[in-house]
Amino acid sequence: MEVKLFSGTASKYMAESIADLYGQPLGEMLIQKFSDGEIQANILESVRGKYVFFIQSTFSPTDNLFELLLAIDAAKRASAGYITAVIPYFGYARQDRKDKPRVAIGSKLIANLLQAAGANRVMTMELHADQIQGFFDIPVDHLKSEAVFIPYLSTLVDEETTIFASPDVGGVKRARDYAKYFKTDLVICDKHREKANEVAGMTVIGDVEGKDIILVDDLIDTAGTLTRAADMLIDHGAMSVRAICTHPLLTGKAYERIEASKLKELIVTDTLPLKQQSDKIKVLSVAKLFSRAIRFTHEHRSISQLFVSDQRAQASLFK
Repeated sequence: MEVKLFSGTASKYMAESIADLYGQPLGEMLIQKFSDGEIQANILESVRGKYVFFIQSTFSPTDNLFELLLAIDAAKRASAGYITAVIPYFGYARQDRKDKPRVAIGSKLIANLLQAAGANRVMTMELHADQIQGFFDIPVDHLKSEAVFIPYLSTLVDEETTIFASPDVGGVKRARDYAKYFKTDLVICDKHREKANEVAGMTVIGDVEGKDIILVDDLIDTAGTLTRAADMLIDHGAMSVRAICTHPLLTGKAYERIEASKLKELIVTDTLPLKQQSDKIKVLSVAKLFSRAIRFTHEHRSISQLFVSDQRAQASLFK
């Protein structure tokens, strides 16, 4: 089947890079709003029997998610052969469980909506919780950002002085994978919250005296946790602190906190567009990773080599 690539308005910058690397232009689609805010998605070329990929991250506002749902529905009604939702940043992934009474499991609801709209497959990156894949009854390709972070970090890591750290207990596995790859130690910043987006207290588990620390997280929102962890690690004797975060939400006072913090560098990907530039923020593109995943999917080839646990083999694909 012929491949057609389309993009919503929020991820056009990334979709254009993916399409360029894939070797074909984006398909024509019109997203328009009525005066009351209602959205309409109109595919302007035939997709009958085609392999269709819609590229759109589902960050705020909710219009971005709804654009994607409407586009999928439009393709289904136009007799597309196979529809894949390419979602570099999967919004609502933090709502992955019922951790208190009478709350929604938002990520499960989003999974239901994507399937109801007509998606045959979902391709995403660095989910907040791996179990979200189980919310779907269709295939999910869960790509990992190590493929772009590892080559960059390889020029910075010194096995004698570098230590990887998790800014909270929930991210220990993610940080441990990097520590194992680079054969370094691991420390943990244990935090507790009294309410969302506000850290009440934090302690360091492990020795960081005289070490260069690399914090590992999947996303950075208000930057409260990350900057507090960085400052605390420096106060405990660390020589420097960098951080890698796949999804740069960077809301509220995030940029102010980063600039005022003791973070030496924040390394992120382009799954979301930055709202402003900062000398402390380095952006790595994941467009090549997604273009290859799309090609492998279309050609019915295994894409496991793009996100297998053997990170040395994975990283070598993208040098």
